Amino acid sequence: MNRRKFLHLSALTAPLLSVKNALANGFEGTTKPIIISTWDSGMPVNAAAWKVLSTKGTALDAVEAGAIYMENQIDCCVGLGGYPDRDGIVTLDSCIMDHKANIGAVAGLERIKHPVSVARKVMEKTPHVILVGAGAQQFALENGFTLESGELSESAKKAYAEWLKTSEYKPVINIENKKQNGPFAPAFFNDGTPNHDTMGLVAMDSFGNLSGAVTTSGMAYKLHGRVGDSPIIGAGLFVDNEVGAATSSGTGEEVIRICGTHLVVEFMRQGNSPEMACKKAVQRIVNRDKAKAKTLQVGFLAMNKKGQYGAYAIQKGFVFSVKSNNENQIHQSKFLI
Repeated sequence: MNRRKFLHLSALTAPLLSVKNALANGFEGTTKPIIISTWDSGMPVNAAAWKVLSTKGTALDAVEAGAIYMENQIDCCVGLGGYPDRDGIVTLDSCIMDHKANIGAVAGLERIKHPVSVARKVMEKTPHVILVGAGAQQFALENGFTLESGELSESAKKAYAEWLKTSEYKPVINIENKKQNGPFAPAFFNDGTPNHDTMGLVAMDSFGNLSGAVTTSGMAYKLHGRVGDSPIIGAGLFVDNEVGAATSSGTGEEVIRICGTHLVVEFMRQGNSPEMACKKAVQRIVNRDKAKAKTLQVGFLAMNKKGQYGAYAIQKGFVFSVKSNNENQIHQSKFLI
């Protein structure tokens, strides 16, 4: 084959190879706007965010709207209705990040209903990145937020009273999916304490810009003052508008150890698909302590600048939700163990 024929053939086959590679990674094409979120509970979260995205709103406004929806629910894992720490106090963590790397976060926030909106105020009105505890609450009150009752929700009261009988701390992986018996229900659980996974979401708007948010009440019956990965930029959430964005759910301490979402984005920068980038980050956790990894759950969820998405988890049971003009469904994540 002469050089001219070779170049001509290469030009014809390159697009086909791109399509083949995209299909191999679960992508049938790209679209915007698009919103992805952790867990099957992300379906109504995505719907709330879609109200913003479908009217050419920004990704930043969309992820805040989605997180607010979840914070309004009485749920084990997010918002003031979540399960408390071992002292019987609900503390909330949240962060938000836009396409210009503007960031804000709160941790250990008590009696404020929408930590994601407080995090956005931190981003927009202060020179700081993160406020914690009493200082975060004071800032919220100074910016128009209302101090809510510190009383536990009925479901949290019952769960906490039951836990106090033994006061044993044994997290359950994939707690969100334990509530369902459908095709996405996990095969593996420990007996014991609910593992409070987060609501993490990433969106791309009609302008092609990315933003993300995370909100959680943290692990149930944690030590008072414990902070996981959720409000930490680069751990629970990272956005790079040139490359992509990622969020995580599961045992936050393990995500923090590897700067998980930043790592996922860097793997995408190297040319990996979102799914492969998530897999490599999961592998990093497992390789550090393979025996311990069998008792853990961490799932990463990512989207690249093309609007392609993917996820990977340590254990079976991690699922995620997707909403775009082309689809509105729950996906089962692949897993390592």
